[in-house]
Order: sequence, then C-alpha cells, then structure tokens
Amino acid sequence: MFRIVRTNQKLHAAFTERLAREPGLVVEQFELDGSPDHAWSLLSRAHAYQISAARDELPKSFHASAELLARCPQLLCVSSGGAGYDTVDVDACTRAGVLVLNQAGANAQSVAEATLGLIIDITHRISLSDRRLRRERGFSREDLMGEEISGKTLGLIGIGHVGRTVARLAVAFGMTVIACDPLIDPDEIRRRGAEPVDLDPLLRRADIVSVHCPRDAGTLGMMNEAAFARMKGGAYFVSTARGGIHDQRALLAALQSGQIRAAGLDVWEQEPPPLDDPLLQHEAVVATYHTAGVTTEARARIALWAADQLAQVLAGGAAPRAVNPEVWPRFQARLTSAAL
Repeated sequence: MFRIVRTNQKLHAAFTERLAREPGLVVEQFELDGSPDHAWSLLSRAHAYQISAARDELPKSFHASAELLARCPQLLCVSSGGAGYDTVDVDACTRAGVLVLNQAGANAQSVAEATLGLIIDITHRISLSDRRLRRERGFSREDLMGEEISGKTLGLIGIGHVGRTVARLAVAFGMTVIACDPLIDPDEIRRRGAEPVDLDPLLRRADIVSVHCPRDAGTLGMMNEAAFARMKGGAYFVSTARGGIHDQRALLAALQSGQIRAAGLDVWEQEPPPLDDPLLQHEAVVATYHTAGVTTEARARIALWAADQLAQVLAGGAAPRAVNPEVWPRFQARLTSAAL
C-alpha cells in the first residue's frame, strides 16, 4: 500500500477519482490551517507528496525542502500540481533519491490563449478603454487608439509547451514569430513555428516580447534594466511565465520613460501583488493574478495527468514528465525496497 498525501488546497476531483481505481494506493489529506501534528503524521509516512506549485499559497514549512525530506524518510516522489515546481527544491530531492514530477503541457492551451488575450488587450487598449469609459468623459476615441498585431513581430523567450502553442496562435493572426530557447535545437524551433534567434537580436527586433521560460538561477532577473533598454522603443512586454524573471522596478522605469509602451502581466514577485504596487497603478499595465492557466479544462487536465503519472511510477512504470530523470535508478531501488 502506497500513501499519497496532499493538502486541502483546491484540486480537481479527477485526481481523487482516478486514484480511487488503484487498489494499491490511498490518498490522504491534511488541512493547512489544521493540526501541524496531524499534517506531519501523514507526511512522515507518505510515499508520494502531491504539492501545490504556488509558492505564495503554500506555507514554506510544507515546501519540498531538505528539511521536509529529512522528516519524510519514506518519500519516494513529489508531484507538482502544474508545470512549475517553485515549491520544490529539486537538488535536495535528487540528493535524497526522490523523484520530482510535474504536469508540463497540461495547461499550455489555456496559458497560450491568455497570452494572446493579453497581447490583444494591450495593443488594442481594451482594458484602458474600459477603465476610462467607466470613470470619466471628455476624451476622444483617438485618445484610445490601438494597433493591430497582424504584421507585427512576436519574440518568444522560451518555446516549450506554452511557447509553441503561442507561436501557432500568433501565426494565425498574421504575426511573424521569432524565438530564443537554449534548450531546443534551432531546427526544432523552426518546426515549432518560429525563426530561431539569440536573445539580443530577439529583444532588438520584436514588437512584442512574451516570456515563456522556467524560473531558475539562469532566468531569474533576466529581463532587467539592460534588457528592457535593448528592446525597440515603444515595444510591448508580456509575461505569463513566473514572477521574478522580469525585474518589476526595471519594467516600471521602462514604462515611465516610454521605452515600453504597455505590459500584460500575469505573474508577480509576490502573488497577489500589494494593492499599492506601482505597476498596478500604471495606466499602461494590464494585470491578472497568475490565472492564465486557471481554467476549468486545464485544472481537470492537470489533476488527471498528475494522478495517472503517480499511479504509473508507483507501479514501477516510466515517468513521462520527470523533472530530475537522473534520479530514476535510485528511485527504482527505493520503490522496490518500499514494496517488499
């Protein structure tokens, strides 16, 4: 019997329903605001931990850190409830022989559609028009004049599951798509619908820059003052990736100077951002609360994919979305030992 432990955070019912069909698995749940002793009694016996990917919604004590792993000696795998895994210390898991799983691609269509929505919103000034129409008079339609995206060059920083879907949608709107992604071969980038370029020419050429890369040591703060300065004057910036990849203070300065005409932001350093965050007060910013991937379809897909993958790896099958595949031999040995 393998125990899968999760918190009481929202998770589509497809997760529990799918795992209920597996006779060798049991799902146990603890309340985040309940008894810590109860939570740790479950986690300390857990073989798998289904964890939220939202770093600001899960207390740090329940992040998959080295400290948590030390208290959970039976833990075999950690499964993130999304494509990201900000709440998981992957290096610590690898050292402990714990397999890390994510659900990369499950919300790609939702995030891509939201990305196009933000692009259309900031270029056509839809939210700005809505806000002004509700609160004032004395302005003309020309004061709210926007731009078509057809014929524009879209620069994608990252062309994985989400980026490739954005590329497909953008081409349908008549856009030229360029992309940089050091993890993907140039020929594959072309097959995904974009011209491969390095980051510097992408920033200089793109009318709209959209971020779709993971948040890690190499990308944290990547879109900084120098990066925004290299962009075309009056270009647009969009991010539906992760907070911290773009420097919010540098972006604000670029918006104030007019270097960046407008920005569509779904992700923030702190989520939700404080009400007095200056980016929220800026007229040229369209803001959402990390909801690009929060759709009915995506949430159901994530839950089902997570359940399927957990059932598969705990039965000894391959992990289609392993974040640290190098740990696989050690994971298999630990799994075999746990099953005896």
